[in-house]
Amino acid sequence: MGKHNAAHIVWDWNGTLFHDNAAVIGATNAAFAELGLEPITLEQYRELYCVPVPKFYERLMGRLPTDAEWEVMDATFHRYYTEHRIGCGLTDGVPGLLAEWASAGGSQSLLSLARHDELVPLVRDFGIEPHFIRVDGRTGPSGGRKAEHMVRHVGALTGVEPARTVVIGDAADDAIAARHVGALAVLYTGGSHSRASLEAVGVPVVDSLEEAVVEAERLAA
Repeated sequence: MGKHNAAHIVWDWNGTLFHDNAAVIGATNAAFAELGLEPITLEQYRELYCVPVPKFYERLMGRLPTDAEWEVMDATFHRYYTEHRIGCGLTDGVPGLLAEWASAGGSQSLLSLARHDELVPLVRDFGIEPHFIRVDGRTGPSGGRKAEHMVRHVGALTGVEPARTVVIGDAADDAIAARHVGALAVLYTGGSHSRASLEAVGVPVVDSLEEAVVEAERLAA
């Protein structure tokens, strides 16, 4: 990897490096069907999606799901997603971007709210694991925010300064998690949020990961 005293990128996985929108929407609609809710489009998803995930369901249902409903929807979502993610791939240009950042002297890591034991083999299968100095997925219950996971992730990165760390993700929660540890953030419009909802966060918003890396370099300079 690059020099750890240089700028560092913490990458998000779902909707950022991993282009899994089709699987996410399909899994969401499968979960909705369990409660008799109408399916939604990708555009509707991007306008309404938020974390914690039960709040997203509240926006669609008009109320928070009960504990029993949440358990059914969560289990259905993950079952469908696991079956259909095999048809998804990396976002265009990802291997080259990761290699270029490393060769330029930057370091990078990966933090996702996907289950850790499922994330690591997937990253490995795509052949990009060597680019990261650390890969962390979720080890607790699903449906929460990223900030507490970011604290543990950044705290485990040797020689990485939060002030020169940029989180690149597709959700408002990525920027919130970055602020929580004193890091910077760039948000990408190709995943779970609409541009309008991302711009409301108050950090740079870009339409490609190439732009995200350029912006990260500028912010961390």
